Amino acid sequence: MQVKAYSFHHPLAFWIGCVFITLGVLSHIPMFVHASHMHYRMVGMPMDNTMLTGMALIPVGLLLACYGLMPRLALLREDNCIAAIHFHVADNCPLNWQHCKLVIALLVAVIVDVMKPATLGFVMPGMVEEYQISSESIGTLALIALTGTALGSILWGRLADMLGRRAAILLSALMFIGTAICGAMPTFTWNLVMCFLMGLSAGGLLPITFTLMAEMIPARHRGWLLVALGGLGTSAGYLVASGAAAMLEPLFSWRILWMLGLPTGLIVIALNRYIPESPRFLVNAGLGKEARAVLQQYNGEIDSNDDAGESEPDTVSSGLYRTMIGSYSGITTGLLGVGVAWGVVNFGFLLWLPTNLRDMGMSAETTNGLLAESGFFALPGIVAVIWLYHHWSSVKTLVLFVGLTAASLMLYCVFELAGMLTSSLIIFSTACLLISSSGVIAMLIPYAAEIYPVHLRGSGAGIVAASSKFGGILGAALGVMGLFANLALSALVIALPLVLFGLLLLKSGIDTRGRRLEDIHADFVNKANL
Repeated sequence: MQVKAYSFHHPLAFWIGCVFITLGVLSHIPMFVHASHMHYRMVGMPMDNTMLTGMALIPVGLLLACYGLMPRLALLREDNCIAAIHFHVADNCPLNWQHCKLVIALLVAVIVDVMKPATLGFVMPGMVEEYQISSESIGTLALIALTGTALGSILWGRLADMLGRRAAILLSALMFIGTAICGAMPTFTWNLVMCFLMGLSAGGLLPITFTLMAEMIPARHRGWLLVALGGLGTSAGYLVASGAAAMLEPLFSWRILWMLGLPTGLIVIALNRYIPESPRFLVNAGLGKEARAVLQQYNGEIDSNDDAGESEPDTVSSGLYRTMIGSYSGITTGLLGVGVAWGVVNFGFLLWLPTNLRDMGMSAETTNGLLAESGFFALPGIVAVIWLYHHWSSVKTLVLFVGLTAASLMLYCVFELAGMLTSSLIIFSTACLLISSSGVIAMLIPYAAEIYPVHLRGSGAGIVAASSKFGGILGAALGVMGLFANLALSALVIALPLVLFGLLLLKSGIDTRGRRLEDIHADFVNKANL
C-alpha cells in the first residue's frame, strides 16, 4: 500500500466526516434566519431538533475525519523503501512554483487562524448587550478562549509529531469549522463552551503551519519566509477580522462573525491538495517511498548517497518533556520565558494601556487616536525583522527585539516617574513597544520551528506558541489584581524578566540563517556535549 503526497489514508471516511461537520453547522442557520426580524437576537430561544441533530453530527464528523487522516504506520512500513534519504538537494534548490503554492496555502491558513481569535474583541460588545452580562463576565470569555488556545497549541503540536503535519492542520481546520455554531448559541454558557473549543482549534493551526513550512522550504529561503508568513499572516488576519466586523456586523449582528468559521475553514480544506505531508516526518516514520514522492515533486531530484543528514527513522523518544531536557533545555526555557512575557505585554500591559491613559485625564477619542498613530508607526517594523533575520542573524535578531521590548517598557517607567508622560512621548513609547513586541512574536514560533529535531518539532513549536497564550492568561489575572493600574511598576515587572530570558536565549541559541535543519540539530547536540 502506498500513500501519495496529497492523498488521505481513508478518503471516504474523511470526506463523509467533512460533510457531516458542514451539515451540522448549516443546521443552525434556519434558527439564525428566523431571528432576523429581531436583528438576529437569539438569546433565550430554545434549540430545536434540527440544531440538536446538527450538534450531534459535528463530533461524529470529526471522529470520521480523524480516522480518515490517521496513518496506519505499521502497514505502510511493510515493504517500504527506507534507503538513505538526505536533504542536501532539497535544501539547496531554488524556490519553484510548488513552493509558492505551498506558501500561499499556508498563508491563507495563518490568516484564517489569526482571524478567529481576533474576532473576539468585535463580538464582545454585542454579547454584553444581548446577554445582559457584566464586563467581568465577558472577561471570562476571553480567559477561556486564551486557555483553549494554550492547550490547543500543546495538543496539536503533539499530534503533528504522532500523525503528521498535514493531518494536524486539516483536523484543526475541521474543528475550526465546527465551532462556527458559536454564532447560533442562545445562551452565554454555550458560547463559553464553544469558545473554548474554538481556542483549541485556533491554537493548534499556527505552530503546525510553521513546522510544515520549515521542513518544506529550501534552507536559504526558510528563515525570511517563516518570519514573513508570521508577520503578514497576523496583520492580514486582524485586517480581515476588522473588515468583516465593519461590513457584516451592522447587517447580521455580532453572530455572523463567529459563523465565518464555516466558509474560511472550508477554504483551508479546499487547499489541501497544495499541502503535502512533510518528507522529513515521513522519513522519520519509516515511509521512504512517500518521502521520495514528495521530494521529487518539489525538488525534481533527491540526494541518497551523501552520508550526512537525517536518513533513518529517529529512534529517540518523542514527547514534550524531551524539549525541556538535555541539549534543548536552555533554549526551551528562554523561548518559553519570552513567550510568557510577550503574552503579558500584549494581553495585559497594552490591553490596560487605554484605561490607564483615560485615568490620566485623556479622552477616549484622544486615547484611541494616539494608539492608532502608534500602530501605524509600527508597521515598518516587520520589514526590518525580515531583513535582519535573513541577512544578519536569526537568534541575535530575536534577542535584539526582546531587548528593545524591555527598553520600550522602561521608557514608560522613566517618563512616568519623571512626570514627562506627554502625548508625544506616549506615541513614541507605544510605537517602540508595538514595533519591538510585534517583532518578537513574528520570530518566536518560526525560530522554534527551526531549532528542534524532526521528532520534536511539532511539540516544540506547540509549547512555545502555548507560552504566549499562557502569558495572556497571566496578564489577564494580573490586570484583575490591579498591577497594570501602576504604569511604572507594571513596566518594570515585565522588563526585568525579559532581559534575563533574552540573555539566556543569547547563551543557549544558535544562528539558523540559511542552514539545514539537520545541521542545526547536530550543533545543539555538539553544544550539549562540550
